[in-house]
Amino acid sequence: MKATSQRRRWPWIAGVAIIGVALAGWWYFGTSRGQESKAASRPSATLVVTTRAEQRDVPVRVRANGTVTALQSVDFRPQITSTVARVHIREGQNVKAGEPLVSLDSREAQANLQKALAQIEKDKADLANAKRNLERQQELFRQKFIAQAALDTAQNVVDALQGNLAVDTAAAEAARVARAYTEIRATFAGRTGTINVREGSLVTPSGTPLVTVTQLDPIAVQFTIPEKEISGLQAALAAGKVAVTASAKESGDTKYKGVVTFVDNAVDSTSGTIKVKAEFDNRDMQLWPGMYVNVEMAPRTMRSATVVPAQAVQTGPDSRFVYEVGEDRKVVAKPVTLGYVEEGFAIVEGVAPGARVVVEGAQNLRPGSAVQEAQREGAKGAAPAAPAKGERKGKKAS
Repeated sequence: MKATSQRRRWPWIAGVAIIGVALAGWWYFGTSRGQESKAASRPSATLVVTTRAEQRDVPVRVRANGTVTALQSVDFRPQITSTVARVHIREGQNVKAGEPLVSLDSREAQANLQKALAQIEKDKADLANAKRNLERQQELFRQKFIAQAALDTAQNVVDALQGNLAVDTAAAEAARVARAYTEIRATFAGRTGTINVREGSLVTPSGTPLVTVTQLDPIAVQFTIPEKEISGLQAALAAGKVAVTASAKESGDTKYKGVVTFVDNAVDSTSGTIKVKAEFDNRDMQLWPGMYVNVEMAPRTMRSATVVPAQAVQTGPDSRFVYEVGEDRKVVAKPVTLGYVEEGFAIVEGVAPGARVVVEGAQNLRPGSAVQEAQREGAKGAAPAAPAKGERKGKKAS
């Protein structure tokens, strides 16, 4: 009987236990879901890297593609028709100003010069004799032995001989010039090119150049800059020299220093650019005419400019902006005007110096988003941000 009663009690006990377990599970899962929904309703902070906008003077660098050109390059041609007597130079030789390049057959020119000089000597002798005769006639005229007509005749002979001497002296100078035409000399220091004649070659003024000499030191680089940079360049030139650096495109590590020497007098209306020429020292002969080089100069400086990393500037549908972090750790989209972009940084207007701007992680933000800041290590062009509130001093940025 007792065993039968116990068997009847067990179903009730088991039912009560099952109901208790079900109530406990319902309470537990309900509480967890409530906590999850509350956590989901709270805004989550986005991890971003920030830095502070910096104020400093920034030189505005102008970069262009330039072409190396010689300051002087002359094709030497004969001024007379003659034959080549001697070639004094080699191809590719460095020559000095006044150094002989090619000598032409000068026998005829030399003979004409000697003839003209001999004629001068004869004229001088005749003139000296006429002057002595004039002195005697003057003495006789004073003694009343001859008439005035005889004295005038003697004076006319002296005057005529003086004229002949002047004419013959000019003829001798012309013969000397013709003799000089047979000596082709370098008019400046430079380097010779291909020699197109040899000894015995017949040359004419309208024929092939004898040789081309090109000045390589110093040397020039010609390039163009946008017309908006003209005023800054002109102001810099008025204040002094404007430095220019050039580097060959094949070996960009080597920089050559020069100064601006020429600005063209008109802007190319097609391209909106103006030609500029700079002069470079080229004693090591590394720059050659016709080479293409990268040119860089800084004709003006933007004073007290606000600088931020270039990647901090975002492009929106209407304008550019940066995300600025407020004291409440929420971002605000600040519209900015882009003034100048350099490698790694940008000059903007619309952000106060010292403001914290988002550098990395902006793609996950919207205006009003809460952020968790991390310092930017090695930020170029701007100082790193101060640690966010709640961070321990000395803690490394993640």
